[in-house]
Amino acid sequence: MTTRKGKTIDEVDEVWSGTWVAQRLGVSLEEAPGAGKPRLDELLGLALRRNPKRAHLLVSQVLGKHVPQSPRTVYAAGYGLGERVRALLGEDAASAVVLGYAETATGLGHCVADGLGPAPYLHSTRRPVPGVEPAGGFEEAHSHATSHLLLPEDPGLLAGSGPLVLVDDEFSTGSTVLNTIRDLHARHPRRHYVVVALVDMRSPADRDRLTAFAAELGARVDLVALASGTVSLPEGVLARGQALVEEYEAYEASGAHQASGVSDGSGAREASGTSARGAAGPTAGDPREPTHESACEQTHELAREPVRELAHEPTREPVRESARESARESAREPAHEPAHEPAREQTREPARESGYEQVPLDWPAGVPDGGRHGFTPAHRARLEAALPALARQLAAALGTDPGRVLVLGNEELMYAPLRLAKALEEAGAAREVRFSTTTRSPVLAVDDPGYAIRTRLVFPAHDAPADGPGDRYAYNVRGTAGARFDAVVAVVDSAGDTPALRTGLLAALAPHTGRVLLAVLPSYVPDRQEPIMSEPLRGPAFSSYAPEDVGWLLQDFSDVELEAPTEEREEAIQAGGAHYAESLPVEYQPSPQYQQLYQSALNDSAARIARAVGTVTETVLAERSPSPVLVSLARAGTPVGVLMRRWAQARHGLDLPHYAVSIVRGRGIDANALRWLAAHHDPADVVFVDGWTGKGAITRELREALSAFEGFNPEIVVLADPGSCVETYGTREDFLIPSACLNSTVSGLISRTVLRSDLVGPADFHGGKFYRELAGADVSVDFVDTVAARFDEVADAVGEEVKELLAADRTPTWEGWAAVERISEEYGIHDVNLVKPGVGETTRVLLRRVPWKILAQRGAGADLDHVRLLAEQRGVPVEEVDGLPYTCVGLIHPRFTRGATGADGKAVSSK
Repeated sequence: MTTRKGKTIDEVDEVWSGTWVAQRLGVSLEEAPGAGKPRLDELLGLALRRNPKRAHLLVSQVLGKHVPQSPRTVYAAGYGLGERVRALLGEDAASAVVLGYAETATGLGHCVADGLGPAPYLHSTRRPVPGVEPAGGFEEAHSHATSHLLLPEDPGLLAGSGPLVLVDDEFSTGSTVLNTIRDLHARHPRRHYVVVALVDMRSPADRDRLTAFAAELGARVDLVALASGTVSLPEGVLARGQALVEEYEAYEASGAHQASGVSDGSGAREASGTSARGAAGPTAGDPREPTHESACEQTHELAREPVRELAHEPTREPVRESARESARESAREPAHEPAHEPAREQTREPARESGYEQVPLDWPAGVPDGGRHGFTPAHRARLEAALPALARQLAAALGTDPGRVLVLGNEELMYAPLRLAKALEEAGAAREVRFSTTTRSPVLAVDDPGYAIRTRLVFPAHDAPADGPGDRYAYNVRGTAGARFDAVVAVVDSAGDTPALRTGLLAALAPHTGRVLLAVLPSYVPDRQEPIMSEPLRGPAFSSYAPEDVGWLLQDFSDVELEAPTEEREEAIQAGGAHYAESLPVEYQPSPQYQQLYQSALNDSAARIARAVGTVTETVLAERSPSPVLVSLARAGTPVGVLMRRWAQARHGLDLPHYAVSIVRGRGIDANALRWLAAHHDPADVVFVDGWTGKGAITRELREALSAFEGFNPEIVVLADPGSCVETYGTREDFLIPSACLNSTVSGLISRTVLRSDLVGPADFHGGKFYRELAGADVSVDFVDTVAARFDEVADAVGEEVKELLAADRTPTWEGWAAVERISEEYGIHDVNLVKPGVGETTRVLLRRVPWKILAQRGAGADLDHVRLLAEQRGVPVEEVDGLPYTCVGLIHPRFTRGATGADGKAVSSK
């Protein structure tokens, strides 16, 4: 096994924290010619991802994310890079804006902005905020959580013409940064972009791509990094890496070793990694947990030294020699050979409240807790003035001689905990202070000195994330013998201060440290502009529905060219350069054969739909409000809302108000529409209506979006709930709802809703188009009339069904979400957003996206006739499978480029 000096383990007493992966997979770090110092292996270790999109993970030793590190070292690395950017920009530094990437580089970007000096700072976020309209967004194709939002409080923050500095922890392929620049340049062109990273690991082809991109853009693109080189990956490394991860996970699950982890009923759990030096199988490594720390002053000096690459004229200057003794010392392998013992199995304990101490901090009012909505030089000055007092409060809570202290940030919340930790360290309040952060990133842990992720804690998300529940991780925090933290200070924002925090993260920390302290910073809420209180749009001027049937809380974009070919949209979405809500698919015009299938389906299912409409409406009237305000989620929910209104009128003589509003996955509900509703109705009476559930993404999106709006009930009601995601529904069967067969021609001739920052301002409703030219093919009113005509015949059955439902346990099981995750992995997609379960969602895939294949429940009958026809027309295979909880599932092409048909981008592969 080779260490960073090119010697074997027997020849030196020092082990690089990438040695374990290098030995087993042949992965190596290659320094760029003349790159100087620091060396890559001083800044990076290696680990194996639990995410099959990429085999390895570069683990930074100076980022403060996965590896606890001296906060002075972490801050110095970013601050010094900022100083170098300031020297590069000269006078233009005064007009620069810094943009960091969530979640890993939020703190690093903020430190770069500090070093740059006068620059305001913004970082992307995966947390939508009601009332704050995105100023942009992009997809990170290879990430485990892809959607990024840009949510500046000041809409003009990204609208200037000065240099834009983009900061990420590493620059690997450059795709994410290039997609961001492309998107923002189209909105607000600039002459100069600077890309900043701790390490530049691009291949020669990726370097050429940046050069060509800059020439195409007509702008200058510079790159600044601490160190540069490439990752050498042997052929087949992805498959071998996945096999290695599976081997270790299988060993953990086999029960062949002793219990070591704990789990509570809420899902908080702890696990040790496993290790194997020989062929015998996984064994535990050295009990001591190394940290890889360079002296603060040395790292600061390294960061000051210029490493510059001009896109139009690449040059590279050496950085200054660094002293590495402290880094080597902290990474040193024990002189004795560690005794290896079998890795220990996870066990579970009942849920419990953790013992923790609350630390009150006088956070300065009006200062944001981070850069999610922008952080100005004025904010920076106020925080600097407050930090000494904040450190004294934290030190007082820790008491005299608290020993080894870890300040633990939370996902995107990196900068504020880092500054608190640095102030604590500089005050000498503890023998040793370290800083790291929890993360979404799933990584295999291996307790071996030559591996970068020695231990992991696993716990459930505790801030109601928009993309749904999931595991979160804290690495190298669980101290082993001789390396235990005496106290851990968990720092979260108030949005994450929930009961799940206590039964999750805090409970997971408690067994592994002497004390757990909790500091909660107020989540910054931006000032919101008052919405433009436009009256709802109504037919016949907007939509083919009668004006009393529905009012649309939308802007009319009928005269705006928004359509793009399906293949172009799919390529842009998956490449990360666009969000699906920024354009519209070309409206599908059904063939005569398809229209006949639709009509037959409607005639056959009208009574079934009428029964479901009656059941959900009566349940709402009995449980939610005797006079509800129906608010359908445009557009699939709108025909259902119209039908519910018709039922209430026909059976009870009620004239219920009904509005349609926009909700966008990853961007949230139209906050101005909510404000309009709150100004005109009692929010407690508002009932949100959708057509059906798939995996429940919109259900979660709505709940998250409404958390900042008092009075609204976030529980959605649907006609069909095959995913078992809601409590109020007409049926949980996955059957054909004919309104899913068509697009605008069964939804009042209204398009899917549009959210684009150049069209939708902070005070505007989202938009939509009225396709007046399709009036000849419109069946919207006929659909509603046909179903409503069956109300009387199903009334008795509805009455009996509602009695049963009101007495039944309807708690959601979320079995659909579990099925989607399983299918995503089984078919090698690794992105739940590309798996669309249920008849309705599958139909949408065939009408609007680039489908890869359709999974059909074996023996499914006429409910899938239209799906089979559409699949045949588009050349998409339909695969019958057993054990499917839905009638069918649509798989979007996972690696789409025009002309590609399979998951590998070349050919269809079937299970």
